[in-house]
Amino acid sequence: MNHIHKTSRYFALGLMLALLSGMMLFGLTRAAHADDRGSRQREFQDSRYNHDRHYPTRGQVVREVPRDRRVVVHGGARYYFSRGVWYRPQGPRFAIIMPPVGLFVPFLPPYYATIWLLGVPYYYANEVYYAHRGDGYVVVEPPKGEVSQAPPPADQMFIYPRQGQSERQQADDRYACHRWAVSQTGYDPTHPPGAPEIQTSQKRADYQRAMGACLDGRGYTVK
Repeated sequence: MNHIHKTSRYFALGLMLALLSGMMLFGLTRAAHADDRGSRQREFQDSRYNHDRHYPTRGQVVREVPRDRRVVVHGGARYYFSRGVWYRPQGPRFAIIMPPVGLFVPFLPPYYATIWLLGVPYYYANEVYYAHRGDGYVVVEPPKGEVSQAPPPADQMFIYPRQGQSERQQADDRYACHRWAVSQTGYDPTHPPGAPEIQTSQKRADYQRAMGACLDGRGYTVK
């Protein structure tokens, strides 16, 4: 009889442990699904300028940054960048943030939209605007004014990238040549003319020649 009672107790104990394990597994599974739903809810789609990319919303804190991160130092602080998202250390973890204006980077996000304002290109991704600066790019305030996604006409200049330059390289080269041509001629077609029409026409012609020479030297055919 004692043997039967012990067997019954063991059976009951095993049944209780199995039920408890099942309940714990069920709870963990529901928590995992809740975390998955929360992760999806903490993303947003950036559709501005037909960018159409998904990013995690700012303010979240994560345990670690992706392995493909790039490190940028600004103002004595370290920032981490990966796939269009910026992180900053917060204790032992990392907060998803908006990068500070003035932060200089030698790269652009892997996916970005190019917009134009007064002949100047800006690069946009994840609600952050970048502008060309020196040998890299700098985070800037959103440009004020009516922007366009199509490059402005260069006074009827037709420019062909004979070396197969990418759209990004074309925009960078064109902006660099524009600044050089302005510095050489004193004429900026993006600003209203302040001189008589005859002088303006001459300066415009000088500007076009300077642009053409600069772009030709960078591997473009200009007509």
